[in-house]
Amino acid sequence: MADDFDIGKIDEVIHGRVRLGVMAYLMAAGVADFNTLKAKLETTDGTLSVHLRKLEDAGYVAIEKSFRNRKPLTEARLTPKGEKAFRHYLDAIGKLAGLL
Repeated sequence: MADDFDIGKIDEVIHGRVRLGVMAYLMAAGVADFNTLKAKLETTDGTLSVHLRKLEDAGYVAIEKSFRNRKPLTEARLTPKGEKAFRHYLDAIGKLAGLL
């Protein structure tokens, strides 16, 4: 079983706590606004912004900025590439967990 161990299959873009939380939340919710993500992940504006940018740069998350009632609104959603990457990430983690 240890021969199946392949740490290289863990996507480092997703693996960080905040990024993993973003991916998991968006997979379940479909879309979320910035303040909802910030509250659910118990993080700061700056930290969430940095992690959303990293996910966006990887093509995993699409960010849409608009206005609602004259207030800025930032929403995030997984891209098809992001959904696929997250499923592969979960599969890789599951295989590693199966070695225990």
